[in-house]
Amino acid sequence: MPQLSERIEIDAPPDRVWPLLSDPAVVAGCIPGATLEEAEGEGVYKGTIRVKFGPTVATFRGEATLAYDHDARRCTIDGRGIDRKGASRATASGTVTAEGDTVTVLTVDGSFNVTGPLETFANAGGVHVARALLQDFAANMAQQAGAQQAGSVSADDDTREPAAAAPAREAGGIGLLWRAFVGWLRQLFTRSRQD
Repeated sequence: MPQLSERIEIDAPPDRVWPLLSDPAVVAGCIPGATLEEAEGEGVYKGTIRVKFGPTVATFRGEATLAYDHDARRCTIDGRGIDRKGASRATASGTVTAEGDTVTVLTVDGSFNVTGPLETFANAGGVHVARALLQDFAANMAQQAGAQQAGSVSADDDTREPAAAAPAREAGGIGLLWRAFVGWLRQLFTRSRQD
C-alpha cells in the first residue's frame, strides 16, 4: 500500500487558510479534476475526481468521510471510489494538518490502495502523481486565500464585493505527468546520494 507523507506551503496564514480547508466545497474546487456532488450528512461527502494520463481517463466516483479537529487544525479523511469504466477501485486514508504563522505549512500523511487495471501504475507512480496534485492544490488554495483577502470588507470600504477565485483545472495531461516524473527523479537521486 503506497504511503504519502508531504509538507507543502500555502502562501497565506493558517487563520485565513483553515476556514477554507474546513469547507469541503472549497477544497474540492482546489483539487484539479475533483467535483463535490452532495453531502450525505455526518461528515460524509460524495464526489468524483477525473484524472487524465495521455489517452487514458479515469473518473473515480465515491465518497469521503471527513472529521475536523478545529483546535488542532487537523482533518482526518477516509475515502473510497471506483472507476466504473476501467473497473479500478481506490481507497485512501490520512490526516491533513495546517500549521505556521505567516505561511501555512500543510502536512499530509496517509496511504492509498488501487486495485484493478490501474494498480500497477498506482503502485509505481501514484505517489508522484499525488505530489504533483498536492502542489496544484496548494497553488489553488493560495489563490483562494488571496481572493478571500481581496474580497473582505474593510472599515474604509464596506461596499466591496467578495472576489471569486477561478476553479481548479482538470488533473492530467503532460504537465501532471512531467511533475510526477520530476518528483520520481528527485526521489531517485536523493536515495542514491544517501547510499
